[in-house]
This record gives sequence, C-alpha cells and structure tokens, in this order.
Amino acid sequence: MSRIRIILAVFLTLSLSLSSPMQSNAEASYRIPHADSTELRLQDMLMNFLTPHINDAVWGYYQRLLLEPPLVYPYFIDVVDSKRINGFRGFILSITLDVKPVVGPHISVGEDRLTFEISAGPEVKLINYVHLKSYKLPPNWQHVVKKPVK
Repeated sequence: MSRIRIILAVFLTLSLSLSSPMQSNAEASYRIPHADSTELRLQDMLMNFLTPHINDAVWGYYQRLLLEPPLVYPYFIDVVDSKRINGFRGFILSITLDVKPVVGPHISVGEDRLTFEISAGPEVKLINYVHLKSYKLPPNWQHVVKKPVK
C-alpha cells in the first residue's frame, strides 16, 4: 500500500510542477515594448546619445575588477528618473538610469545606477554612480576577472 502512495505522490508532484507556468528571468530583467511610439523613439535616441558616456562611466568602475571593459547596450538601460534642474523650459537636465553591463555574449557582470547632468552644447557630466549588484562570471569567463594582488 505504501508503494502506491509513493507512486501517487510522485505523479501528483510531477503533474503540478509541469502544469504550472514557469517564470522567465529574461522577461523579468528586460521589458520588451510591444509597439513603437514617439516616446520610445525619443528615449532610444537619447540612449544612443548617452551610450558612450554610460560605457565610459561603467568602465571607470569595473576596470579595477575586470581586464576587459563591459558594455551597456541601449536595451539594457532603464530610465529611473529625469528632471529639469533650472526650472520650466530650462535646458540643464538630470537623468538617472539603471544599467546592466555585460561581457562577451551578454553575460551580466552587475547592475549600476548612474545619474548624468545634460546641458546645452551638449555637455554630459556624470553626477553620481552607485554600484547596486555584482554577478559572478561563469568559469569560461574567469579569464577577464582581475586576480587580487597579494
């Protein structure tokens, strides 16, 4: 009788686990837009403009940890906040971004929050950099990790 209970318990466990929806981590970390819009195009233009500044700032942080610079692709950038510094129709602006730098075939090395000030010229100045989270690289990418100095 106990053998039947074990088989029934295994069968029920498998049935429940296979029938429940599975969560995808990729979906949670990157929101895919479902349609184009003026706002999305303007945001993408801004990210294209800011990407070199973002990558410079990210390398400034990670160069003490890695032998090769990680990159931040525009689709791994989330706008957290934006505001005008000098009032309505003022052209000194602040933007805060959450970024996910990667190496190689999109292997995440961490998460960071950057705040830039953008003014006429255009001039882009990094105001604040906060490292939020680090990820350990897989064994086949350990060659880009700097070894601690003894």
